[in-house]
Amino acid sequence: MALSACSFEPPIHLPAGPGSAGYTAGAAPHKTVASMGKGGAAQTLSYGKDMSTVWWRLFHSPRLDALVSLAMQHNPTLDLARAQLHQAEAVASINASVFYPQVSASLGAQRAKSVTQSGGGKTNAYTYSLFTGGVGVSYYPDIFGVNRMVYRGSEAQVEYQRYELEAAGLTLSGNVVTAAIGEAAVRAQIDATRRIIAQERHLLKLTETQYHVGSVSQLNVINQQAQLASSEALLPPLMQQLAVYRHEMAILVGRYPSQWHDKPFTLDELHLPKHIPVSLPSTLVKQRPDVQAAERQIRYAAALVGESRAEFFPALQLTGSFGYSSNTTNLLFNPVSTIWSLAASLVQPIFEGGKLDAQEREAKAVFDGEFANYRMTVLGAFQQVANALRAVQNDADALAAEQSALDSSRQALQMAEYDYRTGETDYLALLAAEVQYNDAKIAYLKAQAQRYQDTASLLLALGGGWWHQPVKGVPASMIHAKAGHSS
Repeated sequence: MALSACSFEPPIHLPAGPGSAGYTAGAAPHKTVASMGKGGAAQTLSYGKDMSTVWWRLFHSPRLDALVSLAMQHNPTLDLARAQLHQAEAVASINASVFYPQVSASLGAQRAKSVTQSGGGKTNAYTYSLFTGGVGVSYYPDIFGVNRMVYRGSEAQVEYQRYELEAAGLTLSGNVVTAAIGEAAVRAQIDATRRIIAQERHLLKLTETQYHVGSVSQLNVINQQAQLASSEALLPPLMQQLAVYRHEMAILVGRYPSQWHDKPFTLDELHLPKHIPVSLPSTLVKQRPDVQAAERQIRYAAALVGESRAEFFPALQLTGSFGYSSNTTNLLFNPVSTIWSLAASLVQPIFEGGKLDAQEREAKAVFDGEFANYRMTVLGAFQQVANALRAVQNDADALAAEQSALDSSRQALQMAEYDYRTGETDYLALLAAEVQYNDAKIAYLKAQAQRYQDTASLLLALGGGWWHQPVKGVPASMIHAKAGHSS
């Protein structure tokens, strides 16, 4: 009895986080720079504050909410995660059944012939009937905790699969937002490229007119034709990128690419979050479902160690049965036909060729591996947050610089076009201004999209706020209490 009160599980001492040291090396960013144009607002990083909603709602886009909701309802990856959770719950229920007596009923009928020989060598044959009925009970008192360890491990697996479902939902929402932003960014680049092509065609006509009147040489016409062809060559790769994003979105929402006919998504439908809540490092591990899942794997491995250690001790089984046995049915339930039995067995392993020792070493190795995996998961989580914080800061600086470059190149192109028409400058100056403006426009659009993408990455890295009441279509498991605050 004293041994049964002991726990064979190894103690779990999770590594401490960085405390209040912050996420990044050096001073943490608190506010980004602002710039003109869509997506150029300054962002304030509010440390110590929690998300008030699921992360994608911070972009204030009804269409984005609808896309995420649609994906949550129909994505097969989430269906797989749900099925794995239900499987783990079923296994836990199976393992829990061993704590209760196992009761079975039986009813049988037998017709048999037997042969006996008398002392004189005479053979006698007997044909008889046998009818039986009864109830049997077996019970395994879990004195040394083997069954308890098995059930504890299955409980940890249920929690692991639940957090895996949460992580799958977060990953899915991130993929939907990334695909939507990517599609919008590529569409903006396509529109800009088409405007650039239209402008270059206009300049080609102007150059051809000047060539016909003898103002410029044919080389200028050829150069402008080459510039126009180079810009037109940019369209097919952009159209391919757009097709890839559209096809990806179709798969994310559980449709075939040919079935996806949703209207185009644009960056104008997104509003850059101006106030970003940044949880403290001490609470990050409670908000990340992947970290919580890794912790449950440690607990599962600890239960395996306890189970392997408990195997060294005796296993007790109690059985009992009561029933009737008779050669005729009319006497089957007569008191004279009753039969019963009570039995107890105690099995103690003595020698199994080192199997139990090897099983214990294996379980301990699994425990050490899961502990290392937990550390890697936590470190990876902090790395993602640190990278995203710096990215948000640097993206704002890059967008401001690209905005300035775009404004300057637009002004330079306008001046070059005017001087070219009036004959105050040559074609090479105009061509250089064209190329510079085209490059600046595309670079600005890419910087704008990157800022949205990295803001989304930061919100995801912080846990995504999955513990809040979700939008319609989010899995029911994502409604339960916040990680670390649940039972």
